[in-house]
Parts: sequence; structure tokens; C-alpha cells
Amino acid sequence: MRKSAYFGTGSRPEVAARPLADSTPRDTQNRNFAILLTGREKIRTVSVCCFAVGDYFRVADNNCAKHLLGLKSFECDSMRTKNEVDRRLFLKCANLVGIAAWFQPVAASGPNPLQDAKPVHPGNTPQARGLPSPETILLKDYRPKSIYKIPVTEIDKAKYPIIDMHSHPYAKTAQQIEEWVKTMDEVGIQKTVILTMATGTEFDDIYRKYSKYPDRFEMWCGLDLSGYDKQGFGPAAVKELERCRQAGARGVGEIHDKGNGLVSGKSKAPGMHPDDPRMDAVWERCGGLEMPISLHVADPIWMYQKMDKTNDGLMNAYHWRLDNKPNIVNLPGMMDIFDRTLAKHRGTTFIACHFANLDYDLARLGEMFDRNPNLHADISARYAETAPIPRFASKFYGKYANRLVYGTDMGFDKPMYRVTFRILESLDEHFYETEQFDYHWSLNGFGLSDEILKQVYHDNAATLLAARTATLDRAVDGNILGR
Repeated sequence: MRKSAYFGTGSRPEVAARPLADSTPRDTQNRNFAILLTGREKIRTVSVCCFAVGDYFRVADNNCAKHLLGLKSFECDSMRTKNEVDRRLFLKCANLVGIAAWFQPVAASGPNPLQDAKPVHPGNTPQARGLPSPETILLKDYRPKSIYKIPVTEIDKAKYPIIDMHSHPYAKTAQQIEEWVKTMDEVGIQKTVILTMATGTEFDDIYRKYSKYPDRFEMWCGLDLSGYDKQGFGPAAVKELERCRQAGARGVGEIHDKGNGLVSGKSKAPGMHPDDPRMDAVWERCGGLEMPISLHVADPIWMYQKMDKTNDGLMNAYHWRLDNKPNIVNLPGMMDIFDRTLAKHRGTTFIACHFANLDYDLARLGEMFDRNPNLHADISARYAETAPIPRFASKFYGKYANRLVYGTDMGFDKPMYRVTFRILESLDEHFYETEQFDYHWSLNGFGLSDEILKQVYHDNAATLLAARTATLDRAVDGNILGR
């Protein structure tokens, strides 16, 4: 017995569908029906085993549906009829690529298209032609391209000179360093702060490599955390800090604590966080030497969240995940630790890397700025995280323009610098930058004012660096280092 379901949205009277020719063998009917659905010119898209009569679709018969869907059983009676049809249930049941079809109406009289249809060669399928199926594209491979015909701004050089407060010794040879300087000239970088995270001979070697360009690169050292778990930790770390200062270090960083404890390059102190009393003498000495501290606290929020379909930053989070780390302090807990550290060491300047990883909650970062005059934040490597919220982010820049400093933390190639300029300076909308950032979402420009750009690009950093000049000059006379 043939079981059918009719459904549609129009108001025209039903037209009886022409039945399948009884003389056509069942397998041939089913195969030709599939061909009709997927291959004929007048079919706009593909639906399940059904064809149009006027504005109505008909599920031809259960056997044909089973043939197309590969199901052992298929009962069309479960579907509602006409305007009451449950479309979601229908599509879920169908589960074919290219759903919601429109056909040219098939007249009740005339040739039977099922009998006229020609078989599709197996080599004609997208899979046979080497094209990926939409059902097998992985999130990590998703590379969308914007369809919008909207302005695209290309900014080859920053509008104002820049002090990059967050970079690392990416260039390893004299030639690479020279190429970096040429790139800086071309894109408008006046000076780059190199966060070596190193002490001892490692710091000395890095400093020596970059010493040819003292006006273009500034070296910051790391901290020696060895012996952190022994009684009496502190004096040795302070001594090495002072030695690095004499060797040319002008600040400290990048020091990490993502929730497991402090890390400075190869030197690690599991379980010891910035507010630990053992660190008090070190932070105080940094303040005494007027050496700002670049401190990386926590990581983006989605690294701590479940790696499931609800994770907004899954593409990036999975690579840097922290949700599976034992005994880790989560992001809110790390912010509490950082707040206590800032309050305890008012005479020491801290620069929170990456918006303190509060790019998802800038309001909280604003509260921390309000409470702690010794806190600044760099914007490095969080362009893609803030560009999806351009209006809120630009308001935040406007309110705290005197507390934010430019940074990159993403190498030293020209396209990298230029995409940061596009986000900060332009009002471009819905563009993708998958070469620089590991996210699937689109980006937008902030269109920051000239006044804000000057502060973030240059003036705030210049003020921080100039504040140390008198102290560093006195240090040469032994007034600071000699104590």
C-alpha cells in the first residue's frame, strides 16, 4: 500500500500527482527518482524522496525513500500534512545535502520524468572529484571568505610612530635583526621592547645580538626562580635581577602564571603565584630599580572551559587548553591573585599582558584600572579576541586610553603589523584574518580617534619608559644598585 504525505505553504487547490508507472521495475523507479531529485536542470535544490505538484510536495513512497536514505524502514505517515507539517522533523528524517527543494511543477499529464531520467555516473559526485563534503569539514580547517561588498582598508604604515611594548627575540641572527629593523621602518615602529624572559648568560647573549640597535630595541630580562621551594628564597633572585640591570635590562618580562605558578622562560615555580610572600622582595626591588614588570596572568577564558560545542573559542582553545590541568587556578581566581599583588606593591609598575586576558570582560579590567594606579595593560595578541565587539571595545579604549599600550607578540612580518593597524584605525567590517589568528569568527575595525591612537601607539609607553630615566641614570653612579 502506498503511503504519502502532502505539505506546502500555498493556497492553490491540490493537484493529483501522477503515480509511478507500474511497468517500471521498483529498483529502476527508485534510482531514476533519485536522479530526478539531484540531476535535472529544472531542480533548484534537492529534497528527500518527493516531487512538486503546484506548491505541494509529495513523498512518493516508502520504498523509494528507503532507497535514497539508506534506511531499513521509513514511515511517511509520521509526518504532518499540508501547513501543519513539522519541517524540522521532516528535514531531520531526510538528512540529505541540499534540503528544502523547489521543483518546476510537474503536470498531471505529459511525459513521466522518472522514466526519462538518465543515471548519474559515480565519478560525477563531489567526493569523486576530490571536493570535501560539508559533513566532513573540520572546525580547524574552516576558512570562510566574506561575501560582503564593503570597503577594505589597507594600511601599510601606522598613522603615528609606535613603541611596541610586547615582543620577543624572534630574530636569531644579525641578518634577521637587520631585516626586522627595515620592517619597523617600513610599517612605522619606532622602538620594540624585547621580552627575553631570560637571565644569566642567556640574557647576556640576547642583549649582545641586539646591541647594534640600542635606539630601536630595548631588552627586558626574566627572573631566576630557582630555589623557590627552599627556605630563604628571594635574595638570590634579587641579586640576579640587579646583575641583569647592570648588563642592560630595562624592565622585567614576560613573567607567566596561567594558574599553575610562576614561569620565567626556563625557570619555573609551580604553585607559587604572584601574591606569594616569597615574591615580595623581588617585586619591591623591581619597583626600586624602576623596572616595569610585564606579567602574563591567566589565559583566555575559553582555555579553562569545556572543550565542547558551546566553547566560543574552541579553535584556539583546544591547542592551549587548560581545562584538563590538575590543581590549576581558574581565570577569576588569577585575577584575585593579581589584584592582591597590585595592592601590596603600589610602588611597582605592572603591565598586564593581553588585556590581562580579560578581553572577554573588559568591564572587570576597567575596575582593576580604577583600583590600581600602578597597572597598565598591553593589547598584544588579543586583536582577534576584541575585534568581534568593536563598539564596546572602542568605548573601552576611549575610557582607558591612558592605561593601554600597543604590543604585538606575533613575530615581525609586515602583514602581522598591518592587520593590527587595520583593526585599530579603520572602520572595516566583517573581515577574516585566518593567517594571523586561529579563530573562525569575523573581525571589525575600531576606528579609534587620532588622540587615542597617539596614546596607545606611543605616548603611554613613552611616559612609562621616560619615568625610569632619572632613576636609571642615578643607578650608573651606584646610588641604586649599590644600595
